[in-house]
Amino acid sequence: MSPRVAGLLRLRWGALSLTRWLCLGKLSPQQTGAGLAWRASDFAQQPGSVSPTDENPDSGTDQVHGIAGWRRVLVWPLALLVRLWGRSLRFEVAPTDLANITKRDEPVAIILWHNRLFLAAEIVRRFRQGRPAYSLVSASKDGAWLDAFFSMVGMRTVRGSNHRLGREAVLALIAKLRGGYDIGITPDGPRGPCYEFKAGALVVARRAGAPALLLGMNFRSARRLKSWDGFYVPRPFSRVQIRCAVVPAAELRDEGMTAEVIQQRLRELNPD
Repeated sequence: MSPRVAGLLRLRWGALSLTRWLCLGKLSPQQTGAGLAWRASDFAQQPGSVSPTDENPDSGTDQVHGIAGWRRVLVWPLALLVRLWGRSLRFEVAPTDLANITKRDEPVAIILWHNRLFLAAEIVRRFRQGRPAYSLVSASKDGAWLDAFFSMVGMRTVRGSNHRLGREAVLALIAKLRGGYDIGITPDGPRGPCYEFKAGALVVARRAGAPALLLGMNFRSARRLKSWDGFYVPRPFSRVQIRCAVVPAAELRDEGMTAEVIQQRLRELNPD
């Protein structure tokens, strides 16, 4: 098989993988380059993305893969679909929750469960305007497709993984928070168990001295995919109740504020 044919086949698989994940929820985290997720423990170059070596030029020579040119064009229809889908939804937000989610006087670590990720970009667009948010995407070739997708739906990325560039990626996220940007974390990603809060999310916010914004969603009408986390895909034009709570940086530093405590608070915001 010629290199050109092999490249076209890989490209076709990448585009189909993204669509299949969105519509059917059949792909594993390994197949999607660690998933369409914000993660605390898993951490070329595209506009709006940052590799860990940008934050620390002496960190090593691990490769961060990217895609450009006509390959990015293939991602555009899916990104457009997700953007239109998100804008069709009607959000219900109580005054207290609205005050919390629109609090923009300082950057926050947005923390949400992995199965609520579908609305992440739309929530940032509607409620966090003026403060760009960074998410974590694998440094692999598959992750490059997700990096391109995120950039088209309005998210910025830090690239890396738990096996390669992991420590540097964590430091890059902390640097983004300290630099005035929001970051997003799914504490139970990328492989679960579902609704189990990993301590890495707490460590990132503590080290950056930033508050945590705990995000909850209650879907009036949604399809739940057959994935490890029961991923939610709200039906177009349906209603979504948004709930949230801010945990101040001083409270996060308290010894009594453990991962288990935040896990319980996040579960209360996300009834199933």
